[in-house]
Amino acid sequence: MKLWRAYEIEVIKLNEGQHEFTFEISDPFFALIKENNLIQKGSLTALVAVNKLPNLIETQFNITGTVRLTCDRSLEEFDHPLETSQKVLYKFGAEEKEINEDIFMITRNTPNINVAQLIYEFIILALPAKKIHPDYLEEMDEDEFEGEGEMVYVSEIEDESEPLDKADEENPDKTDPRWEILKKLKNKS
Repeated sequence: MKLWRAYEIEVIKLNEGQHEFTFEISDPFFALIKENNLIQKGSLTALVAVNKLPNLIETQFNITGTVRLTCDRSLEEFDHPLETSQKVLYKFGAEEKEINEDIFMITRNTPNINVAQLIYEFIILALPAKKIHPDYLEEMDEDEFEGEGEMVYVSEIEDESEPLDKADEENPDKTDPRWEILKKLKNKS
């Protein structure tokens, strides 16, 4: 696929030092990604700064532009500005594999690395959790956004007795009932 190859960086030909690559991200790019269901259209620029060192390659992705999203509230489409910066390392090793989401192992003979999937993932990660059309942001009550991203813990058992740590401080001979059950299991074995 010719368009897919447009997102390759020929690392084997790079000399040690700093290099920059610019990739234009538009509608055909989003059509390439099979699992894409969030973004169909967009106009972005991905600037990839590559620093080739003796034992690894550092890459810095800076992506800016706009993507077309669908509002979660009104289902209207709108252009959302997007800006993100991510860093990925490519270490030289015996085989090609992903160590974690930020570190990949490649061999010294790897001819090129394709950054299309990484660019797509960075764009997806930069999207807001709630996609709200700008026209509706002003109408929304502040209370709707209050507590967003906070986890709420509610205990169904409301015990009004003292917390176990305070009880332990006051009466060091008293054992936590949870430990008693574990001691019984230990003694059985």
